[in-house]
Amino acid sequence: MSIRPRKQFGQHWLKSEYALDQIIEAAELKQSDRILEIGPGTGILTRRLLKTAGVVVAVEIDRDLCTKLVKTFANQENFLLLQGDILSLDLDSHLTSFPKFAHPNKVVANIPYNITSPILEKLLGSVAKPAANPYCTIVLLIQKEVAERLVAKPATKAYNGLSVKTQYLASCEWITDVPARAFYPPPKVDSAVIRLRPQPSQETVDNPKKLENLINMGFANRRKMLRNNLKGIIDGDLLTQILEQLEINPHCRAEELSLEQWIALSSAILINHAT
Repeated sequence: MSIRPRKQFGQHWLKSEYALDQIIEAAELKQSDRILEIGPGTGILTRRLLKTAGVVVAVEIDRDLCTKLVKTFANQENFLLLQGDILSLDLDSHLTSFPKFAHPNKVVANIPYNITSPILEKLLGSVAKPAANPYCTIVLLIQKEVAERLVAKPATKAYNGLSVKTQYLASCEWITDVPARAFYPPPKVDSAVIRLRPQPSQETVDNPKKLENLINMGFANRRKMLRNNLKGIIDGDLLTQILEQLEINPHCRAEELSLEQWIALSSAILINHAT
């Protein structure tokens, strides 16, 4: 059965053997690994995963593709297919009926670009509420522009609120570029493979929810200085004083602050509000 990619699901079939090799290598698969694959599509990556990992749990929203995948991998005892939307699916609840596949420890996937941010939050949690049982490794093929944000350094064009929040939750590594021609049909943008390793923040944060709110407000308007974006939660003169104490330029913009500086700023604002 031949299935054409559907725009409504953001489907683009990966056909590059090189990209597949890079994804598998980045995942550092072992027989003890239990893999979650989001959007297996035609199963080209699934086939590679099944050869190396212990088990693979695939979540596919497209019913027609599910029919094709069932036929393709009918004899694979280490493969479990769930039909549904990864964003609304209660994975742990579904897997209680399949103990062999419970508690995936890695995610390896070519995900739909139009829902990249919500998928990242599903996998990592948020600054205010990190994932309770984080995956040890997440390897994703995503839009290159988003990948650039995830690994971006302060004071660069790509660095934004997503950069800070993701780097708070995980280490982010660029694996390789994947050009549009590596897909059928080719998307309008290039792609990249990235690897995330969820980890606890190296610095203690007294109030993660406040930190998340601070980052959101700080990046609300990139053209404005940080003190102008934050004037709704702290007096401008007090903020200037705090920035000077932290050896941060009082005239800085949000994208100039490193993750460590955001954490330090959040703590300092909390202390000053408490006094």
